[in-house]
Amino acid sequence: MTRYREICSDLAHQISAGALQPGDELPGVRDIAQQWHTTASTVSRAQRRLADAGVLELAERRRARVAPGAALAARRFMHEDQVFTLAGSDDPALDLLVGTLSGQLKITQREGSVSGLAAVREGRADGAAIHLLHHTGVYNAPFARGMLRGLGAHLIHLWRREQGLIVPPGNPGRITGIADLANRRISTRRPGTGTRILLDRLLLAAGHDPDNLRGPQVGTHLEVALAVATGTVDAGLGIRSAAIGLDLDFVPLTWEDFDIALVKNGLDPAAHLIAALRTPSLREKITALGGYDTSRSGQVTELTDTERARR
Repeated sequence: MTRYREICSDLAHQISAGALQPGDELPGVRDIAQQWHTTASTVSRAQRRLADAGVLELAERRRARVAPGAALAARRFMHEDQVFTLAGSDDPALDLLVGTLSGQLKITQREGSVSGLAAVREGRADGAAIHLLHHTGVYNAPFARGMLRGLGAHLIHLWRREQGLIVPPGNPGRITGIADLANRRISTRRPGTGTRILLDRLLLAAGHDPDNLRGPQVGTHLEVALAVATGTVDAGLGIRSAAIGLDLDFVPLTWEDFDIALVKNGLDPAAHLIAALRTPSLREKITALGGYDTSRSGQVTELTDTERARR
């Protein structure tokens, strides 16, 4: 059993590190058995286990080969028992991701993008869900690069999502945009959240002082929608899926990138998450919520100190 695990671990490590590339042929079973001072049946068992994990390809009367996409599969295999901890922003679709990963993803807090980045920097979380609009018009990368400088900052793309004004059914207030929010009760998010930052920027662009808004401050997109549904407020900035969930109307304003920011050491524990984001079944479930674009879900971007371009 020990030799079997050692062979699996060694091959997975070589493939993850790039020493073995997709399409490379492994030595024969007997050669590997001689190298490890074990039996051919033990080597065959190890190769079948790696094939089941998507790391190797096996065929009759042919040596094992490294499978396409094996590097990610190998990282996923090596960290199959590890839980990825996520802090940061709120999104109903994250619950679908948590359910898909069956205990391998744990959300530790949903207190906003800036709070999530601080948790990653301080080692209290593996990743931060963020959607922060920089003054240059670029989402997320400038903030992740700045707050995780020197730690090998990366972004995993979750999805794009549609933000807009959630209003009562039929839109009785005839709200058509940010300019119509003056002198109305508006549900807002806490400072430091990406949605609050977006709202403040949109208000300033429309010539309104964000400090003049009246209305409750809430913690999630669902709570924004609930405030509208109960008549507590006239409108609130939130995502389309929250409006759909409570049969409310929605005035679209913008699409935004929703990403996970993490450091280089967090990439291996995130292998299961990245693989899940690339599966058609999860993408379809998220898209069905309304207001999501999953075409780039699972894309990984390394952020260098000199990078400035949007992905």
